[in-house]
Amino acid sequence: MTKNALIQELTNHIVSLRRYALVLTRDRQDAEDLVQESLMRAIAAVDSWRRGSDLRAWLFRIMHNLHISNMRRLQVRGSHKQGGSSAEAAEEPSQMLRIEVRNVLAALAELPEAQRQAITLIAIEDLRYEEAAKILDIPMGTLMSRLARGREALRQSMDGRKTPTLHVIRSSR
Repeated sequence: MTKNALIQELTNHIVSLRRYALVLTRDRQDAEDLVQESLMRAIAAVDSWRRGSDLRAWLFRIMHNLHISNMRRLQVRGSHKQGGSSAEAAEEPSQMLRIEVRNVLAALAELPEAQRQAITLIAIEDLRYEEAAKILDIPMGTLMSRLARGREALRQSMDGRKTPTLHVIRSSR
């Protein structure tokens, strides 16, 4: 595949890459930077992409590895930047739906990074389990475990958020 053909094909995956980058970085500007760097690396490495393989999974793998490298670099420098909330991305006409989406995104943001990544790839990006495990470079069993723990933590968090404030006050006495 030529670089021009790859660039044309890449445009079909930019929205998915942005969503995943926002989940990884929790900051819009950092997410945009991560997407741009990932696309530049993909274009530069077009010869390493195996024709007939899933381009989206290959792009996600590049982004994931780049994010891990960036996180390691920040840890070595000792400056860990706190990310913003991705809840700002929710824009639906219904106020109740907006609140529900914000609650889910806030609960997702509270998960450990490994669980958040697994859930995002499966539930939001709609990848197959095999693809997600390959992108994260983990065994299938590890992916399944992260998904199960992450989903359970999300359920518990969401149940806690739905509890009325009066009930919480009474139960704490």
